[in-house]
Amino acid sequence: MFYYTQGMFSLATQGFRILAQKESEIYQFFMVLPSMKIIKSEENSAQNELQLLKGLNEEQKEAVLTTDGPVLVIAGAGSGKTRLLTHRIAYLVEGKRISPRNILAVTFTNKAAEEMKERVKKLLGGTHSFGAYSSGPWMGTFHHISVRILRTEIEKIGYKRSFIIYDNADQLALMKKIMKEKQISTDQFNPRAVLAVISKAKGELQNLEDYISGESFFERVVAQLHGAYQQNLKENNALDFDDLLQKTVEILKNFPDVLEKYQDIFRYIMVDEYQDTNRAQYVLVNLLAERHRNLCVVGDDWQSVYAFRGADVRNILNFEEDYPEAKVVKLERNYRSTQKILDAAHGVIAKNVRRKDKKLWTEQKGGHDIVIQKMRDEQEEADFIVSEISRLKDEEKLNLDEFVVLYRTNAQSRALEEAFLDAALPYRIVGGLRFYERKEIKDFLAYLRFISNPQDEMSLVRIINLPARGIGAATLKKISDARREKNSDFIEALKNAGGSEGLSVPKAEIISKFGALMDRLRDEAARVPLTDLMDSILVETGYQKLLLAEGELGQIRYENVRELFTVAEKYNAIKDGSGLATFLEEVTLMASADNIDSRSGLVHLMTLHSAKGLEFNTVFIAGMEEGLFPHSRSLLDERELEEERRLCYVGITRAKKRIYLLWATARNIFGSLRVNIASRFLDDIPEELIKKPEEFDLKKFSEKLDKKKTDSSENRNIISFKDGERVQHPVFGEGVVISAKDDLLTIAFMKTGLKKISAAYTKLKKI
Repeated sequence: MFYYTQGMFSLATQGFRILAQKESEIYQFFMVLPSMKIIKSEENSAQNELQLLKGLNEEQKEAVLTTDGPVLVIAGAGSGKTRLLTHRIAYLVEGKRISPRNILAVTFTNKAAEEMKERVKKLLGGTHSFGAYSSGPWMGTFHHISVRILRTEIEKIGYKRSFIIYDNADQLALMKKIMKEKQISTDQFNPRAVLAVISKAKGELQNLEDYISGESFFERVVAQLHGAYQQNLKENNALDFDDLLQKTVEILKNFPDVLEKYQDIFRYIMVDEYQDTNRAQYVLVNLLAERHRNLCVVGDDWQSVYAFRGADVRNILNFEEDYPEAKVVKLERNYRSTQKILDAAHGVIAKNVRRKDKKLWTEQKGGHDIVIQKMRDEQEEADFIVSEISRLKDEEKLNLDEFVVLYRTNAQSRALEEAFLDAALPYRIVGGLRFYERKEIKDFLAYLRFISNPQDEMSLVRIINLPARGIGAATLKKISDARREKNSDFIEALKNAGGSEGLSVPKAEIISKFGALMDRLRDEAARVPLTDLMDSILVETGYQKLLLAEGELGQIRYENVRELFTVAEKYNAIKDGSGLATFLEEVTLMASADNIDSRSGLVHLMTLHSAKGLEFNTVFIAGMEEGLFPHSRSLLDERELEEERRLCYVGITRAKKRIYLLWATARNIFGSLRVNIASRFLDDIPEELIKKPEEFDLKKFSEKLDKKKTDSSENRNIISFKDGERVQHPVFGEGVVISAKDDLLTIAFMKTGLKKISAAYTKLKKI
């Protein structure tokens, strides 16, 4: 029996009292814990929101925070629209807790999409990564987004999901084939012109019969070819670029359940460069946004310069009519250019009637005056540009990639190239022969495409005799007929060539062997990494041996194909066998602007259209003459003249520090000598912004140029070069002469590809 004293009882009572008090405190703590969590969560959310808005100006913040309902952002040149879009996506995910898979962001180039993805990941890096979700936001070009939808839905309109995409060269080859079959002369009817009419009709979402009147003989021929063209595409399980959009819209319109599915997925939609959308893109966006109406479009009607591609500036000008409840935000603060450059550009664009009002401003007040310079001819113009680039590079320690030379037409590049070559200044022409357009790359991609889609007759035609297998057009027709008769793909038709009528046994064996090889490679494509498959194709088809047998030029072409392996490496990680299809989509949809490397160490030469979206320290615009810029086609059409004015605005606003506007009183172009007057756009620039003539000693430059011409003519290199000779250039390195005509040489350089070089100078030597 336990006994305790009064003192012990008192102590025990006190202990129970303390314990009860602690229990009460613990109880109260757990009672308030949820509210503490809410407060803490609200504090974190507020901190995250402040972080996501950091670095934005007031107008950008307004556009980011307005997440519900339609929003029109009029974003002037260099006003930070990419920053706005990335912060808006991050805010939807982090601030509004929207699932990334419910966000669609449409850009106009692959490069812009990749940049946006990286920026969003960086913004969310501290708290989220897209890997934590089932999928990230849908980001990409209209064509990429359409392909993703079509890969799932296209069987509803009779195509297979393994469809391939024909690029411009493929379309041209197919059209020429059809015209040959129908005995329509390609001299009388330009295949490119036929394809252009078909493309415009598709872009307008019209049947060709409704798009053209059919009154002219040309239009009746186009109508005849169009039917065969579409039939061939479907037989090859192929789509052209315009089909990607047209077929997507067709499915969404004709299958309400599919439309509802994607409307439910895309609850928040953002579209960049909205001023450059065509009819098909406009309809696609509005179909997807119809249900939730959370559509934010960003663009600048002053930079709408793609009417020749079907872009309709009215899409952005009429946005408030389509969405009367839309909030309009104007981004007028420029982060790129000096105020003088902005004022000069405004002077030009202010003459347009169809535009939304805004006035760009910057904290970079003042700046260098605008240089407007008259030249005697295109050679003096080119030499002046080279001279100024050399001077500024040395005096201000600038890199060559901080300069760009812009021009209205590609024909202007000839004189510029000659001047750069003469001065040994490294340069790169944007918009010339692209990497993916080289013959060896097209050949090798044709192998990959045929393995991915054995219905693709155009790819088969390209590869069947690479290397030569003695299989002619008549034999191919028999194989094609057998395929149609048995409703099989080409690989099966090739393997069973022995059953085709009229084929000799040796010929049938060659074809069957080729079919078996393609079948084996198709099986390999589903099992091995993409670059392993490419290795097998290169070796087993004999294409590697074919290239290397061509000597020096073949080695260059082989190295170009090996460079394709570098591009393909990132698709090795795709394990479900779809890496090949994804890779082919990427290279087919690659835009020329995506390949522009702003840190290349070379001066960029490009058309004004190619420069959109880029920026450089110093910009030269050559050929500011009536009939050239503005182009002669626009002089009698007010709408086209306004587009030329917008193009001039785009060109000027590429400059961060300096802008040179040059024109020549005489110019050899398009095979004739033109006598010119200055472009009307030069008169639109306020006089107080222009550098005074006496501040620029052109007379001294002209004397220097005349002396240089005399010296060079007296010291001409009289060495003659022959086809196949190896040569060394101080800038472009080692190369092989492909053709020599007078003093003009076409040379395949090991590192920089094909260049045209004048042999009149001593900088080229035989090795």
